Amino acid sequence: MRRSLGDVSAYRPRLITPALGPSFYDVVEPAQFPSHTLRWRNQRAADALGLGHLDDAAWLDHFARFSPLPANLPAPLALRYHGHQFQQYNARLGDGRGFLYAQLVDDRERVVDLSTKGSGQTPWSRAGDGRLTLKGGVREILAAEMLEALGVTTSRALSLVETGEQLVRGDEPSPTRSSVLVRVVWSSIRWGTFQRVAHEGDEDAMKRLVELGCRTYFPSIEPSPARMLAEVVRRTASLVGQWLAAGFVHGVLNSDNLNLTGESFDYGPWRFLPRHDPGFVAAYFDQSGLYAYGRQPAAVRWNLERLVEALSLVEQRGHLEHALVGFEPGVLASFTTMFLWRLGLAAKTPVDDALLAQRILCAMRELDLSWDRFLFDWEGGEAAASHALRSPLASVYATPRFEAMRREWSGRAPLPLRTTRRAAPVSMHIDEVERVWSAIDERDDWAPFHEKISEVRALGVHLGPPPVR
Repeated sequence: MRRSLGDVSAYRPRLITPALGPSFYDVVEPAQFPSHTLRWRNQRAADALGLGHLDDAAWLDHFARFSPLPANLPAPLALRYHGHQFQQYNARLGDGRGFLYAQLVDDRERVVDLSTKGSGQTPWSRAGDGRLTLKGGVREILAAEMLEALGVTTSRALSLVETGEQLVRGDEPSPTRSSVLVRVVWSSIRWGTFQRVAHEGDEDAMKRLVELGCRTYFPSIEPSPARMLAEVVRRTASLVGQWLAAGFVHGVLNSDNLNLTGESFDYGPWRFLPRHDPGFVAAYFDQSGLYAYGRQPAAVRWNLERLVEALSLVEQRGHLEHALVGFEPGVLASFTTMFLWRLGLAAKTPVDDALLAQRILCAMRELDLSWDRFLFDWEGGEAAASHALRSPLASVYATPRFEAMRREWSGRAPLPLRTTRRAAPVSMHIDEVERVWSAIDERDDWAPFHEKISEVRALGVHLGPPPVR
């Protein structure tokens, strides 16, 4: 039987964005798709939002046809923002193939947004069709699931519906299948949102944005541009450290792809490192390596400086710049903590921990070690030696260079909660993603996709709660 949202007591709508005023968004209509085939339903995320009791018919009604949720936004909102794209300012941005669909309170007492990708054209589509390929939707789910398992603060993919259109794209075989994605993101306020307001010189709008951002997302601080920026810097530094410890390359770190709450989202040309290489690039069009793995901290810092420029519309620049001092130390602390957590080693002092993590990375690069195989083989440090020395990389682990690195962690205790050993490494490299997609594309076989999700979620259970958020 189809159940209504009235049967779900945990569903709690809370509208935030309309209070900013109509200069921040455009009211839009969703596309009407030829068909609706449910391909992914994130029950775990749905339960956290009070939406878990929807049957499939109601699910498609809300997340493919976009009928409004009760007491929520009466119509979708395409949000307006600007941004620096590869460090070039673009004032013609905004939600071009997505919109804000709903806002509600989750099981962590956070106001979160349901936003879309592939839901049709908006005033900001420019020459685009407003659609999302099915492959793009599959890739976004895989990225979000893997990052969540590795302890990264990330958006979650809530729903993926195949929509029955044939899309033409210049960077992949066409025509290709279409989809619409719904994701859960803590905040849809991007750094580019502030840039647009500053570009227009609207001081009142900037003050409203700062006030709403602090009251909604940082209620423990007194609203002000400087205090808000300090919190953004802290959260973003933590996020960048999490990416580095996960071996993740976002690919497109433009200022419109970074948000107020320090959450990773919008997964286009992402990659996970096969081996440690600071110059590894995710996007084929990033020919200068601007957003390479090892340059991600510098890229985000550059964007933070642009956020300072925007906020200086309503605050003295010197007060704002002081907050940036903590960014690099915050990245290092987050990376160190998360990397040792992933390796399953107990912490000592911040200095000792940072030195150990850096020495391990140097050895990994010198020996050309696979990230996932190494972290699997040596989870728990010396406690894993008998297991690791039976690995396919046993000959590498017997070299003098690796033996020297092992001595670095010889006095480290393993994390006490990691009492079981996994059967095999779990990774999300591009060849694996392509195999998952090939099964869907060629045979409409979704079994490898669901198997990969199950493996990733089991990894998340094994690793347990992350120490840094």
